[in-house]
Amino acid sequence: MADGTLKVGTITTSSGSGTITLGQSGETIAAGSGVTIGSGLGKILQVVNTTGTTQKTTTSSVSFVEAYTVDITPSATSSKILILFSTFGYQDTTAIGSIYTIYRDTTNLGDSSKGLFMFRNGGNNLEMGVSGHVYDSPSTTSAITYGFRQKTESGSSAISYISRSSAPTYLTAMEIAG
Repeated sequence: MADGTLKVGTITTSSGSGTITLGQSGETIAAGSGVTIGSGLGKILQVVNTTGTTQKTTTSSVSFVEAYTVDITPSATSSKILILFSTFGYQDTTAIGSIYTIYRDTTNLGDSSKGLFMFRNGGNNLEMGVSGHVYDSPSTTSAITYGFRQKTESGSSAISYISRSSAPTYLTAMEIAG
């Protein structure tokens, strides 16, 4: 069979449903630059970011206290939201932990007591880089506020820090086509 160009608007199976196979085992199907394949699942649709250097502290060991937020409005209920966070944390009381989490509006996306990330100093005050991510399925097209929050592991005047010594905190929300 001679090589050539096939020009069609739509390819369907003879029954109108099922699977269409292009190529054979071991062959490669290439798409030209700028070609979109399928529905675009997994594409990044939008990115919003908050950056701050204001040191935030709390002595709360009961409730998570909001430090930084980012707002995003998903374009579809099937969209996923990837939240990335990074900061420089500090815990000033020995044998006490700093606990960090992400909230979607009023919902804690981490563990109710241990959050998403925790570190405990073991005899000295501890400064530490804190970073992580959350993959969320909010199922809404309404505006959402994601909040980066902190608390201490226990009371006794322990203080937990975000953006210690004015180090930058980054909070990013990316909408991904679902």
